[in-house]
Amino acid sequence: MKYKYTTEAEIVRIRNLERSRETDRVVIETPLTIFFNGSEFITLLCSPDNLDCLAVGFLRSEGLITGAADIEQIDLDYQKKIVYIKTVSINGLVDKLYGKRMITSGCGKGSLFFSALDSLQSKRIESPLQVGAGEIFNLVSVMQEKAQLFKSTGGVHSAALAEKGEILYYNEDIGRHNAVDKIVGQCILKNIELGDKILLSSGRVSSEIVIKGAKLGLPLIVSRSAPTSLAVELARETGLTLVGFARGKRLNVYSHDYRII
Repeated sequence: MKYKYTTEAEIVRIRNLERSRETDRVVIETPLTIFFNGSEFITLLCSPDNLDCLAVGFLRSEGLITGAADIEQIDLDYQKKIVYIKTVSINGLVDKLYGKRMITSGCGKGSLFFSALDSLQSKRIESPLQVGAGEIFNLVSVMQEKAQLFKSTGGVHSAALAEKGEILYYNEDIGRHNAVDKIVGQCILKNIELGDKILLSSGRVSSEIVIKGAKLGLPLIVSRSAPTSLAVELARETGLTLVGFARGKRLNVYSHDYRII
């Protein structure tokens, strides 16, 4: 299916105090409703592509599924923007969340934050992955080249999964968490091993992004933007290497710098 990512908007543009009427491209924002085991669970506000991956990645990030083996059936109604997911067994966490129907762009919901912290305490990342700084610069550059939707609208975030020297999957979305969850969903549906992979992001790295990566055993998160203090703290505690401000030929390593050579 060919997705429509942008639409036109009539605007008034002012340059050097001169006014003109023009047409601009704006990114499309759409609601996606997830039905989980027959019940309406949540509505996410997102960009209208890879919606099944977004739903799977969101459920994995929330701890409601652990992998593809948990999914019995997944159906996407693209016209209605609904994903139906049926799992092999019912996760007890769902009962706690039903009735809390949320609408979110994925930028900071954090419904399972504290339970996630508890579960990560005994799952320290021990990956031997090491990556050259030059390789990171190249990967970030390739991600920027792929960011055509951002270049045409300025209204989305980018996320990518990479291994040394190569970007494997790339997504853009209006929400930085959504962009990451689409990557997570693709990895789950394709049974990709993540212990030697790199997560790239264009957006701010909050604690929730680190939690998503740590849950999956990702050893390295790289962003063109800044991390938060709690993201740095969690990265240090979980054994995850966190890189921020990866722009041009510079970067900052906030945790476990031995992985950057």
